[in-house]
Amino acid sequence: MAADRIDAPQRARRGLWRAIAIQLALAVVTLAACEAILRVIDLRYLRESKAGFGLTYAYDAELGWLPVANAVGQYTGMRTTSVSHNSLGLRDVEPGGASAKTILFLGDSFVWGYDVEADDRFTDRMRRELPRHRIVNGGIAGYGTDQEYLLLRRLWDRIRPDVVVLVFCTENDRRDNSTNSRYGGHFKPYLELMPDGSAQFRGQPVPRSRHVYFIENPLAHHSWVARVAVSALVEINHPAVYVADPTERLIGMMRDFVQSHGARFMVGLQDKGSGLEPFLTAQNIPFTSLEGAEHHFGDGDHWTPNGHAFVARRLTTLLSETGAIP
Repeated sequence: MAADRIDAPQRARRGLWRAIAIQLALAVVTLAACEAILRVIDLRYLRESKAGFGLTYAYDAELGWLPVANAVGQYTGMRTTSVSHNSLGLRDVEPGGASAKTILFLGDSFVWGYDVEADDRFTDRMRRELPRHRIVNGGIAGYGTDQEYLLLRRLWDRIRPDVVVLVFCTENDRRDNSTNSRYGGHFKPYLELMPDGSAQFRGQPVPRSRHVYFIENPLAHHSWVARVAVSALVEINHPAVYVADPTERLIGMMRDFVQSHGARFMVGLQDKGSGLEPFLTAQNIPFTSLEGAEHHFGDGDHWTPNGHAFVARRLTTLLSETGAIP
C-alpha cells in the first residue's frame, strides 16, 4: 500500500506529460494538415508577392515600394518581358549628364511599360526621335499620383528636368490616391485634405504589408500557416484608410513644385473619363488626350507596342505645340 502511495504521484506526472505530449502531437498534426491544405488550395491572398507587382521591388518607408537599383529579370503579365533597372531603380537607361534638355515622364504601369519590351515604349521611341533631348522614364508600376509626386521630389536633384509630363491613368489613379492600401494589401502613403484647406501626407513611414513579411520573415517565408497569422496581425494593426479624392490637389502641388524649380509641367490623360479637363484648363496646365491608343484586353488593358507609338506621337505633338521642343 505504501508503494502504491509513492507511485501515485509518479503516475500522475507521467499521465500529465502523456496528456501534454498527446496535445502537442495533435497540434503538430493539425498544423501540418492546415499547412498542406493551404498549399493545395494556393490562396492568392497568401502568395508571396513582392511589393509593386512581384519583380525586383522592395519596401520603401516613404513611397511604399520602389524598384531595386540595377536589378535584372523577367516579368510575366499577359506576356513575358525583360526588365532591367538603372542605378536610380528606374526601368530605363542611365540618365547620364544634363547637357541636353531633359524631359521626365511620370506615371504608373502604362509609363513603366507593362506587357511591352522597353524598346517598344513611347519614351524609348521619343528618345530615338529626339536625339538632342534627354528622355527619362520615371514610371513605376502601381503608383498613384501621390507616390509620383513624392518620387518627383526624390529624383529632382539627380534628374533636374526642364519639362515634367505626368501621364494620368484614368482607370485607377483616383482610387490609388484615395486610400493607403492597394493591389491586394500593398501599403502606400496618402494625402489627406484637412478642414482648414491644408493638405498633409499621412501613412509615413509606410507600414510593411503582409507581402513584405512573407519575403523577409523566415518563418512566414516557408510556412503558409504563419502567413495566416501574419496577415491577421497586419490587418488588425493597419486597417485600410479611405480619404476624399485629393487628385486635383496633388496635380496642383506637382505643378507648383515643378514651376518653382524653373521647369514646365504638362499632363497626358490615358483615356476619357478622368474628369480632369476642366481643372487643367482652369489652371492653364497644358494637356493632351491619349485616348485611342491600341491596348491589350485584360490585366489592366495596357498599351500594345502600336499603342505606345500612338502615345509617342501625341506627346511629341503636345511638347511641340507648347514650344517645349522645336
